[in-house]
Amino acid sequence: MNPEGSRREKLIRRYFAAWLQNDPACLPQVFAADAVYSECYGPEYRGLSQIQKWFADWNRRGRVLRWDIRGFLHDGPQTAVEWYFQCEYDGEVSGFDGVSLAAFDGDGKIVRLREFQSKAEHCFPYGEETE
Repeated sequence: MNPEGSRREKLIRRYFAAWLQNDPACLPQVFAADAVYSECYGPEYRGLSQIQKWFADWNRRGRVLRWDIRGFLHDGPQTAVEWYFQCEYDGEVSGFDGVSLAAFDGDGKIVRLREFQSKAEHCFPYGEETE
């Protein structure tokens, strides 16, 4: 892996750990001041100050239980990360698989992050065997 990919992975791991530890201190080192963050179910946060407000508001009602990274894929100024996320929010535990697409600026900070969600539970309408 190239040094740039390694640095991006470390930054993303740091961001995920911030959620697990409810510690927003790293957010200014992770996100550019004009970053745009699009969650998988619709909300979008524009700018570091909105990302910080969302982090604080979300953690008043919930806590992240797991955010397991399954792999990374680097392409030019973007990195994709596949993950499993589980949380307790308003007393309800839920989890899902997902992918985040992160675009980085010249300073190595995330300038755009888009999340995509997939159900963690799968069904097999034609059986589990492959032909």
